[in-house]
Amino acid sequence: MTTAGVTMAGTTATAAPLTAAGAALEPATHAPPRFRADTLRPYIGILGVLLGSIMSTLGSRVTSFGLADLRGGLHLGFDEGAWMTTTFAVGQMLVGVACPYLGAIFGVRRMLLLGITLLFVASLLAPLSPNLGAFLAAQFLAGVGSGTFIPLTISFIARSLPPRLIIYGIAVYAMNSELSQNVAASLEGWYADNLSWRWISWQYCGLLPLMFTCVWFGIPREDVKTELLHHFDWPGLVYAGAGFSLLYAGLDQGNRLDWTNSGLVNGLLIAGGLVTAAFVVRELWVSRRPFLNLRLLMQHHLLLLLLLLAGFRFIILSTAYIIPNYLQSVQNFRELQVGAVLLWIALPQLIIVVPLGYVLKRIDGRWVLAAGTALVGIACLMAAQLTSAWATDDFLQSQILQALGQSFALTALVVLAVQSINPADALTIGALLQISRMFGGEIGTAFMQTFVRVREQVHSNLIGLHVDSLAGATVDRLAAYRNAVSAHTADVAIASARATSLLSSAIAKQAAVLSYIDGFLAAAGGAFVCLLLIALLPRPNRLPI
Repeated sequence: MTTAGVTMAGTTATAAPLTAAGAALEPATHAPPRFRADTLRPYIGILGVLLGSIMSTLGSRVTSFGLADLRGGLHLGFDEGAWMTTTFAVGQMLVGVACPYLGAIFGVRRMLLLGITLLFVASLLAPLSPNLGAFLAAQFLAGVGSGTFIPLTISFIARSLPPRLIIYGIAVYAMNSELSQNVAASLEGWYADNLSWRWISWQYCGLLPLMFTCVWFGIPREDVKTELLHHFDWPGLVYAGAGFSLLYAGLDQGNRLDWTNSGLVNGLLIAGGLVTAAFVVRELWVSRRPFLNLRLLMQHHLLLLLLLLAGFRFIILSTAYIIPNYLQSVQNFRELQVGAVLLWIALPQLIIVVPLGYVLKRIDGRWVLAAGTALVGIACLMAAQLTSAWATDDFLQSQILQALGQSFALTALVVLAVQSINPADALTIGALLQISRMFGGEIGTAFMQTFVRVREQVHSNLIGLHVDSLAGATVDRLAAYRNAVSAHTADVAIASARATSLLSSAIAKQAAVLSYIDGFLAAAGGAFVCLLLIALLPRPNRLPI
């Protein structure tokens, strides 16, 4: 789950991701007419929005795996390249918060076509950028374009399919999101080995024309709702977009810049906090027609759903961070080899989509959600048995179990959200779910990056305390290293120095493995907390899905 996911995942954003479950039940006065079930048009439109959800999640994940290739191709340093994923995600956050409202005002079709065009142009031009500023601008615009896809997907599925098929559409949406998140490493590795780094951006240019055609033909035209346009809380939208984007950028750069020791991170977080506080004050006490009705957060079931969504995004992107980093730092795997492990999360979801939809039509979604959460927690505990000898096949059992758990949990959570939403509050809830999805994933990634880094430092120190230069085991290990190195050099001093370096690398490797074990245990703890929250969920209203 990363990564999306939920994102529950990009997803990119992340995500399973559940960004527009609230918008799925817009008030009847603003909903477009339902398609006739005997035509192909709604299914063509659904194909278009599902393609969009795939590309939105792929965007941030493929870029994350391909950062080294992008930096090399653009001749950038590590610190400069670190802003590539941040600008893309900030663009998604900026537009994603407002997308449920903008879709209701201007129409889903207009918003998607605009997003497709923007993403196509930005993806086409990004690899041709003459400098870092131009590339980051293209990344931001690509994020804005792709940020329209996920928030509008579930609303269109819920309003276009016959009631008996809606739950299957939701299951396919959740599967698509997780599938795209976990094939990203394989795609990036294939581009790097067989094409060029430019295809990290150009990959969208082949699918976007197909998506444009599906949306153009399959989604009906809608009139601009001028009554909503005139009374819309535009200042509230600006405050929300600016505040949340600043906070997101601060979280994304926090680990790299060491959090409070960085003036830039402090500035981003403080400025984001102040703007967000101004947004909250305006929505609660100033605006007569607030952009977001924050008083809805007092509702018990809604707050629990938002916390669960954030929690699952935390778990998904945390575990999606640990495995690739372990394989790359400890086993020196390339992206294609990392992708061979992550594919075991993606592939089982192709098999269980239809059975899972069948189960959710007959069993309370809370039980399915709890079962999926328990499976994810068990998978994390299995992965916590990690050793420095683990490679691709050793993750197989835990990752298949996690794949099943993620599919169960994310799909059930979307269904529960749709069943629990009051249509009159759908637009506000859709925006709140988008905020919760993106922040949950980013907090999960930022926490796990910092947690693993700090735990690695702790373990390195503790292991180092037990390495006595006069101890027999240490002397024997150094002697073995010197004998191995002596075959390549006759200089005793050089051989001794290299032996010491090899011992230091072995200590660092073991410290890294122990820190990743701690990370899996933390993710398992997050799954346990989610189980407690699920126990507090009330029985949802039964809707015809």
